[in-house]
Amino acid sequence: MATLEATHAGSMPEPTGLQSVRRRLWRLKWGVAAGVVLALIVASAVLAPSIAGHDPLRVNIRHRLVPPAWMSGGDAAHLLGTDQVGRDLLSRILYGGRVSLVVGIAAVSISSTIGVLLGLAAGYFGRRTDWAIMTAVNIMLTFPFVLLALSVIAVMGPSLRNMILVIGVAGWPIYCRVVRAQTLAIREREFVLAGLALGMSHARIVFRQILPNVISPIVVIATLQIAQVIILESFLSFLGLGIQPPTPAWGNMLGEGRIYMLNSWWIATFPGLAIFLTTLVINLMGNALRDWLDPHMKL
Repeated sequence: MATLEATHAGSMPEPTGLQSVRRRLWRLKWGVAAGVVLALIVASAVLAPSIAGHDPLRVNIRHRLVPPAWMSGGDAAHLLGTDQVGRDLLSRILYGGRVSLVVGIAAVSISSTIGVLLGLAAGYFGRRTDWAIMTAVNIMLTFPFVLLALSVIAVMGPSLRNMILVIGVAGWPIYCRVVRAQTLAIREREFVLAGLALGMSHARIVFRQILPNVISPIVVIATLQIAQVIILESFLSFLGLGIQPPTPAWGNMLGEGRIYMLNSWWIATFPGLAIFLTTLVINLMGNALRDWLDPHMKL
């Protein structure tokens, strides 16, 4: 019996590389679906000038507060209705997506660059360098983000550039702590010690030997943080500290529509749904990416 089972097991073909990839993708199907939806959101934002049927800044008082097309009194020319001054809501949401995605990608790029460089330095050099950097991390983590945003924007003024700088500078500690922990473990590995024995420069060891081994957690954190940044951008714009009207942004559209919630609910609801859907699919895709890159996960 044991011989027959062994023969049967040995006769089963091993899955090919393509079959293995397909099997892993199927087990991460929600993340794949989220990636497809995110690609559609990005495409709609990039192609907004071609897709949007109206100028997002054009005011038409005669068509103010028109409900969505499927409701009584709706207009097929304005699929999601119009706002309090007659601007097409769908066009503004499409253009607002450009702002949110630009802020998310730019701010995460700044945060990850600062955090990764400081984390590598803290983990590799240790001692005084590590103490100084981690002290800065602890200060940043205890400093209220809203107070930082209020202080900077009050001095420099509300604008897209200033909001990206504020969010980008405030978000680097998480990268620093993760990269530092990874670097502390990797610097004791044999290939790093061999590089030191061969006389390699510190820069070459850090960027050619250590950095490639910490890319996976950096990518996962950056993906998940984009969703967080989009929410922060919307929060600041809602408070009037971010993108200023009439430039469309999901946050300031929420702020403008909140006083019309009882009678014209669509003005704030659809931008809110755009924020919810975008952050949801980014989080789902980030979770799937984490499982894909984790060597301990058996997919």
